[in-house]
Amino acid sequence: MAGDAPYGLIEEAAIAVTPDGILWTGAEADIPAAVAHYPRHDLGGRLVTPALIDCHTHLVHGGNRANEFEMRLMGASYEEVAKAGGGIISTVRATREASEEDLIAAALPRIDTLIAEGVSTVEIKSGYGLDIDTELKMLRAARRLAALRPIEVHTTFLGAHAVPAEFKGRADAYLDEVCIPALKAAHEEELVDAVDGFSEGIAFTPAQIARVFDAAKSLGLPVKLHAEQLSNLGGAAMAASYGALSLDHLEYLDEPGVQAMASAGSVAVILPGAFYAIREKQVPPVGLFRKHNVPMAVATDLNPGSSPMNSLLLAMNMACTLFRMTPEEALAGTTRNAATALGLTDRGVIAPEHRADFAVWNAEHPAELSYRFGFNPLHQRIIGGWIDIPLA
Repeated sequence: MAGDAPYGLIEEAAIAVTPDGILWTGAEADIPAAVAHYPRHDLGGRLVTPALIDCHTHLVHGGNRANEFEMRLMGASYEEVAKAGGGIISTVRATREASEEDLIAAALPRIDTLIAEGVSTVEIKSGYGLDIDTELKMLRAARRLAALRPIEVHTTFLGAHAVPAEFKGRADAYLDEVCIPALKAAHEEELVDAVDGFSEGIAFTPAQIARVFDAAKSLGLPVKLHAEQLSNLGGAAMAASYGALSLDHLEYLDEPGVQAMASAGSVAVILPGAFYAIREKQVPPVGLFRKHNVPMAVATDLNPGSSPMNSLLLAMNMACTLFRMTPEEALAGTTRNAATALGLTDRGVIAPEHRADFAVWNAEHPAELSYRFGFNPLHQRIIGGWIDIPLA
């Protein structure tokens, strides 16, 4: 959507498209002569938005962690679960045991659910292998999903997600012997669009992550970071110094960290699913992001442990109800700002010279997309200017 009204909403609008992108958009009464002869497709007065973008997922993985869900309900904290051999490490075991075909078969229902909610672009991270072979296997599986479904996949290398059991107490050795070599191997296979890490007491220090970022920058790859989720280690400011595309979670981020993000142009990726699932109390500093004009994206963080949530529409609702984002911010967070968080400039808005990727909703007003939960108002997707064929 484009325009000066709230949400950029244009009433009784028209969009002129080709498979190459959007040519024109505006009020139907103002259709220019150059496109007036184009074939028309009547959307019946429905709401049209940019197709949604889920900019933070761990969609490819083996197994599930329903048992840990029970543990947390019995009083165990996220950190206690991790120290007991659960958490990320338990998914590592399951992912190492799964074949590439197993990972794809398990991921397809998850990606189909996102497609059914109007998602056209999804980011998928590695990070459940923590050895060279499995990290590459995950990235190959993620790339193959884009050939099997009408969705664009952007892959992120997350080798610095956790220290595997075989390197316990030797995080730097893991980075030297596994993580950085795996990154280089993945880049050689053209499997990586960006590089991520997890800076936290149960993972890596900012200084250790900086070593991974140095390797990423030497390969010409952009970076992003899971930061300040459980404590404030200064990871966000460190990542901002590398020009990070995004900083994600950020519940414990302070104002100097927000200012560093603002200076770097980094996007704050808000992940209410993880906040909800692990019953956190500290909310991300949404007011500070507004104060310093840091753009906010919203994503599912779809993963088997801390955010087993497979709905971007629900993430939008939760960003509003839990963090008091506005419905307009939530929609921008799953379109324009989500695109920016992935370093993409060709989508996320309905404007000339952008991709003709739309979601058509059985709704009258954009606020309805964040208002309801447990309800999907999608009428259809239009991808590349073509009406999407429903999945069998």
